[in-house]
Amino acid sequence: MVHQFKNNGYNILLDVSSGAIHVVDDVVYDVVMLWESLNQEEIFDKLKGRYDGEELSEAIEEVAALVKEGELFTKDQYEGYVSDFKKRPTVVKALCLHIAHDCNLACKYCFAEEGEYHGRRALMSFEVGKAALDFLIANSGSRRNLEVDFFGGEPTLNFQVVKDLVAYGREQEKIHNKNFRFTLTTNGVLLNDEIMEFANKEMANVVLSIDGRKEVNDNMRPFRGGQGSYDVIVPKFLKFAESRNQENYYVRGTFTHHNLDFSKDVLHLADLGFKQISVEPVVAKETESYAIKEEDLPRLLEEYDILAAEMAKRKKEGNPFTFFHFMIDLEGGPCVAKRLSGCGSGTEYLAVTPWGDFYPCHQFVGNEDFCMGNVKTGITRTDIRDSFKSCNVYAKEKCRECFARFYCSGGCAANSYNFHGDIHNAYSIGCELEKKRVECAIMLKAAEAFSDSEVK
Repeated sequence: MVHQFKNNGYNILLDVSSGAIHVVDDVVYDVVMLWESLNQEEIFDKLKGRYDGEELSEAIEEVAALVKEGELFTKDQYEGYVSDFKKRPTVVKALCLHIAHDCNLACKYCFAEEGEYHGRRALMSFEVGKAALDFLIANSGSRRNLEVDFFGGEPTLNFQVVKDLVAYGREQEKIHNKNFRFTLTTNGVLLNDEIMEFANKEMANVVLSIDGRKEVNDNMRPFRGGQGSYDVIVPKFLKFAESRNQENYYVRGTFTHHNLDFSKDVLHLADLGFKQISVEPVVAKETESYAIKEEDLPRLLEEYDILAAEMAKRKKEGNPFTFFHFMIDLEGGPCVAKRLSGCGSGTEYLAVTPWGDFYPCHQFVGNEDFCMGNVKTGITRTDIRDSFKSCNVYAKEKCRECFARFYCSGGCAANSYNFHGDIHNAYSIGCELEKKRVECAIMLKAAEAFSDSEVK
């Protein structure tokens, strides 16, 4: 399968199964478009009125060589691998610790219902967190590197427990030959020098929540009294980003139906001085006024193109920034298992509530049908784990013929469940946005490669 697209002046071919990418001229692009439906003589006859004969013959020969070399129209060799990695023992490598089911903001789109997750307000105790880390160590097998995200609600509302758990984790590293990678997600309201200093010492990555322009952020991320949060958090976030040398953090926002021109929010954050940016689409029921709708898609796809073109321009001018959804590794990237099955929710990755219950991920927390066990008992609902273990791009009909399947790995299981009642489906709006993001990411790599060749 070959996916062809044009973006920002580049003709791009993606050979889906091999991952090979080619930037080509118009004649090769048109030859490839006809390759599977016509033979070489028929392709020549079809295009000879449009291109010079010698040029056309060379293009056909070039495509034939690429096919022979396994760089175009290669066959999918991974489906048989799925049955093998489904049989692997389950090794847990990451936990999302819900340190606080409480929040000092009242974000309108919050899936956690202002931090409460359809339940009661609660703070995780050190004892529960300690048991969660013990579980992670005990179930991590021979894996040395383990990840723990301090999440909420707002985790800084319970920051002493965060500090205590980090200290405990560092002690256990030495005993069990493990290495903890701690991360923190915060709305920034309580950020101060003490928290920043601790995070800079102990947190491998920090996610700072902000939606972009002041009016956009304050509309969706107000305090409980209705006041906007932008003016409170921006100075703190700027200071924090600089204190981390503009590395190992993200300012992370959400765009909604109310700001379909979200590229302006990304560029606003870049113009403020942030270098690591992630702004993602809200996922909500169609009944919500802020939900992304099918009719919004053409505008949103255009916005990604606008953003990608501006990023290419700024990169060339020596003023680049990173946009999370345009990050792509064309030479290495995730292992095959991850490419086929995604984030590992419900198997390698689990969320832990303040009282110690396990869920497949933070987006399932509060849905009792997905409670998998507890830090005291371990995983008792192995049927849930097995269901998630079978979740991969070949188990989803929508993914089988999608060119982006090895980049999105089948998409988010929670989104699939929330829209279809089945984790083995796919959220269609999310699929369309992901396909455009993959195209933009590949275009940016092409622009970078051509810019480097110009410099040389």
